[in-house]
Amino acid sequence: MPAAALKPKPLPTQSTAKRPVLLDLPYDPVEKRPLPPGRPREWYVSHNRRLKAMRLAIALLDSGVYMPNQARNETIRSAAEMIGVHPPSDTTCHMVRALMRYTR
Repeated sequence: MPAAALKPKPLPTQSTAKRPVLLDLPYDPVEKRPLPPGRPREWYVSHNRRLKAMRLAIALLDSGVYMPNQARNETIRSAAEMIGVHPPSDTTCHMVRALMRYTR
């Protein structure tokens, strides 16, 4: 028996399926858990800042802003307004650009 006959057929994709493949988007956010107690206040501030920067970086990438030099502070703040979070500080904007830089 030829080796090609032993290979299983790959699952159909959106472009090869006979009918549309249903996507399970949008995803529900993960259930929030309380942060661990007993840490210094600076840890909580930096943790929340990182989470906010990640959310903003994802929103910018979804909206078509792929390069850090395209993400000016005004662009990041308008993305924050679009997803419903408080306007980020200059430090958080800088962190968003850094995250976009490191994902490449």
